[in-house]
Formats: sequence, C-alpha cells, structure tokens
Amino acid sequence: MAIVEISVVPIGTETTGVSAYVAGCIDALKLAGVAYRLTSMGTEIEGPVDELFKLMRVMHEKPFDMGCRRVYTVMKLDDRRDKVSDMKSKIRSVEEQVTC
Repeated sequence: MAIVEISVVPIGTETTGVSAYVAGCIDALKLAGVAYRLTSMGTEIEGPVDELFKLMRVMHEKPFDMGCRRVYTVMKLDDRRDKVSDMKSKIRSVEEQVTC
C-alpha cells in the first residue's frame, strides 16, 4: 500500500479562500471510498499506487471543473514494498520512539 500527501492549490480565483475547492477534492475521495486524512496543509491518502495516481489526477482537475484557470499541485508519494505500511502505523512508529 502506498501513501500520498497532496496539496491542490487553485490560483487566480476571485477570493483568497480555497475551502470550497478543497471540499470538492475531498468529495472526490469520498466517492472513491479510499482512506484519507485532511490536514491544514494538504490531504493524505492511502491505497494501491495505481489508484492513487488516478485519484491525484481527479483532485488536480477538480478546481478546473469549478472554474479555475490555473492550479498548482504538490504531491509526495511513499511507496514502500518491503512491508505493509499505512498512515496510522507510520505515525505510531515515530510516537513509540519519542523520548521526551
């Protein structure tokens, strides 16, 4: 299973707020039925890597579908194949090692 962090940023909209565009991207994830976690600076998604690439494309296109003329998207992909990993286990691994 792979994990992606994606930030989709609409540029050149009529307002400085982007929550409606982010909500459109989250709607796409909900329809796909994948595990995700919304953060203040992006969204984390986990699943098979081929499915994640398709979803990243859908999320990138969503602001265009909503009238944007320019979209800036940043994606980070962790595709670990030596063992099963998910968002929760990655966080747990770090928390178990915190010493203070």
